[in-house]
Amino acid sequence: MSLPYAVSDSVVITRRHLKHTTRIPELLFFSIMQPIIFILLFTVVFANAIKVPGMDYKNFMMPAIFVQTMAFATAGTAAGFADDLQKGLIDRFRSLPMARSAVLIGRLVAEAARNTLTLFIMIGAGYAVGFRFQGGFLPAVGGIVLLVAFAFAFSSIGTVIGLGVRTVEAAQMAGMIWIFPLTFLSNGFVPMASLPGWLQSVVRYSPVTEMNNALRAMFYGHGQALAGPALRSVIWIAAISLVFLALGVRQYKKAGG
Repeated sequence: MSLPYAVSDSVVITRRHLKHTTRIPELLFFSIMQPIIFILLFTVVFANAIKVPGMDYKNFMMPAIFVQTMAFATAGTAAGFADDLQKGLIDRFRSLPMARSAVLIGRLVAEAARNTLTLFIMIGAGYAVGFRFQGGFLPAVGGIVLLVAFAFAFSSIGTVIGLGVRTVEAAQMAGMIWIFPLTFLSNGFVPMASLPGWLQSVVRYSPVTEMNNALRAMFYGHGQALAGPALRSVIWIAAISLVFLALGVRQYKKAGG
């Protein structure tokens, strides 16, 4: 099937999922409330307990909250695919003359739109507690784009999970349970120097750590530290997206068989 048809099919699926969001607004509401609660908890509970040399803790941890929330997109995507599979929608899609990848791309683009809205609301909540962009307009926009791309990459992981389990509940658990250790075992909420030496070796090469470093450089004007983390983050995002989209298409073909 040609690329124009695949794009057209993806647009149709994207529109379907966005309409679904408007019909069940409580799903969007609760997905937004969780990161806002995290922002308030960390700024109230930990802001005075954790000291970061040369930086206010609120600014230090805000990029990590953004990254963690975008990583949570995995669970939502996994649950959505599992629900479609359970209801027989995947079988119906497979019976239509449409691109196999469109079902995945369409949902992932819709998830990216929802994550973008969530991100802007989180930024507003961050501003309410003292977070500020300090590196200029264009670096801030670049950081936001990087975050949306990061969410897209982790949503692609959710396609494999959602199409590989039998129930929505299992998909939610499988999509969420590994996100907490991945995001907390980074330099997101405590300085890397405070971690045990053996753990620093692991944390240093985490995609979450690279994202935290890139966002801090973009948001706070640390231009000299930008190129390396940003480039490595883009590489991580591209690699995760390509690998799991390919696996997702393969899983989609098996799941509907």
